[in-house]
Amino acid sequence: GPEQPIAFPHTVHAGDLGLDCTFCHRNVTQGSAASIPAVGLCMTCHQTIGTDKPGVQQLTAFHEAGQPIDWVRVHRVPDHVKFVHEPHIRFFSAQPEYANAAGTCQLCHGDVATMLKVEQVRSLKMGDCVDCHRDNEAPTDCTTCHY
Repeated sequence: GPEQPIAFPHTVHAGDLGLDCTFCHRNVTQGSAASIPAVGLCMTCHQTIGTDKPGVQQLTAFHEAGQPIDWVRVHRVPDHVKFVHEPHIRFFSAQPEYANAAGTCQLCHGDVATMLKVEQVRSLKMGDCVDCHRDNEAPTDCTTCHY
């Protein structure tokens, strides 16, 4: 995975604390993008928790300066692909084996809760998506994913 402006510990937040993906990536159940949390959301907890940690001190500096954190994108599909998280979350969350958002997210993003540095674990190329759609009896016509 790429170097990030702050070494964000998913192993702590998603792993040790067990926070659901949707706690931080709040738009994932409504919109096309999962959305990266604003600094203010992080500061909701980190005004009082972990203030002595270097990463939290970096976070606080961004917050006090009123600056966003320029996270480096890890997962990306080509610009000509229309990918919307919401129907995928809705479909897989209804399956017993993926009954929570973290289980659903792991299908494409891997077990982020165990990653020291988030990296792309699936190709996210057309064949990968088409195979998943076929396996789950989802639409495979071109306009499902392409503009």
